[in-house]
Amino acid sequence: MNEPKIAQKAPIPVDVEAGKTYFWCACGLSANQPFCDGSHKTTAFRPVAWTAPESKSTYFCACKHTKKQPLCDGTHKTL
Repeated sequence: MNEPKIAQKAPIPVDVEAGKTYFWCACGLSANQPFCDGSHKTTAFRPVAWTAPESKSTYFCACKHTKKQPLCDGTHKTL
């Protein structure tokens, strides 16, 4: 698996808590999108740890092609 699986072509909004660390799925195989559930273990991909700087609604990338991992940068619009 050289490319991540596209989980969906739209970001996933999540209400995050300030100071809490989230583990974003980078492979696209997780059943718990946008977060890791360990499905990457058969791939070279690893989850990305991200700590919320503040409590707010945040848009996590679901196409897995963002340049601003783990957050959406709009790349899904070109896939």
